[in-house]
Amino acid sequence: MNHQQSTRLHSLDVFRGIAIASMILVNNPGSWDYVYPPLLHAPWHGFTPTDLVFPAFLFIAGAAMAFAFAKYTKNDQFTTKAYWHLGRRVAILFALGLLLNGSSIVLDWLLKGSPFSELANIRIMGVLQRISLAYLLTALAVIKIPRPRLWILAAAILLGYWAAMSWVPIPGYGIGNLTPEGNLVAYIDRLLLGTNHIYQQGQFDPEGLFSTLPAVVTVLIGYWAGEWLRTQPIQWRASLGLTLFGLGCLGFGWVWGLLFPINKQLWTSSYVVFTAGWSLLLLAACYHLIEVMKFRRWGLPLEIMGLNAIFVFVVSGLVVRILYRIEVGNHQPAVNLYGWIYQNLFESWAGSMNGSLAFAIVNVLFWWIILYRMYRQHWLIRI
Repeated sequence: MNHQQSTRLHSLDVFRGIAIASMILVNNPGSWDYVYPPLLHAPWHGFTPTDLVFPAFLFIAGAAMAFAFAKYTKNDQFTTKAYWHLGRRVAILFALGLLLNGSSIVLDWLLKGSPFSELANIRIMGVLQRISLAYLLTALAVIKIPRPRLWILAAAILLGYWAAMSWVPIPGYGIGNLTPEGNLVAYIDRLLLGTNHIYQQGQFDPEGLFSTLPAVVTVLIGYWAGEWLRTQPIQWRASLGLTLFGLGCLGFGWVWGLLFPINKQLWTSSYVVFTAGWSLLLLAACYHLIEVMKFRRWGLPLEIMGLNAIFVFVVSGLVVRILYRIEVGNHQPAVNLYGWIYQNLFESWAGSMNGSLAFAIVNVLFWWIILYRMYRQHWLIRI
């Protein structure tokens, strides 16, 4: 066993910290009316830096899988403990996602008197649900399918998804329709989940069932990156391999996007390859600086965030939902505590746009302080 197989990669935790800090930043502006364009998702087709955050999480989950599975393998066979760990992790992630979705309904019932029966219309899918399902499918593929055939599986998923989105006719919309309401992803979600259980009870869910399938390839590419680093000596050649693979994915994904548009909400095949390229390059940079060149001090603040990423994602999401539902004063229309904090502590001195950004940055710093205290107490909440 080489050095990397027995050592935790600090660079992977740093990359995870970058991802969770970015997610908190883009999810919590002071006001959604005042956000700098790079901190917003592309409205539909296209790409912004914000569109890299979610696939980076899936990519990191795949990379971590390579190291985790190595611990649960004996004589090249996965142990019973591996299946138990997998099932437990997937169930908890999915349940936490449902908890976040259901918390909005429960809070409206407690604080606003909304009908508790609305819980029957809870949204099924979400960020954590997609991570759990994509992780499960990828893990089963890694366990059951020989390594060379995984590449064939990835290609089949991406090409098959492209073909399905382009050629399967949708009643009332025809073939090749990539509008929010008329695409195959939306149609399948409405068919299987029903509009009551889709995002905002609408016609389309950005974390839908069918679009989770290409997300499996995002996790797979992360797994291959993790396997590469796990089996390579800690030296510049490992970083170079990731960099070359990343540049290839960037170029191929961009070209593919000319035929099948890069679209985060549809998780198109071109989006999978293009964002994987960026994740590979970012991981290569973190790995080279931290593992190869031993420049570790700069990454510690980010590593602190990455060690409890799921915890801070869930808890920060719950806190925001509470702040949105606490009304302040007797204003008409009512002002919630979230908006009051933004208007009085940030917009009042920094202006609308910069105040909104400052609010988001302070939000990140606030949660970093919480995570730093947890780090000092050696509290690591693992799933």
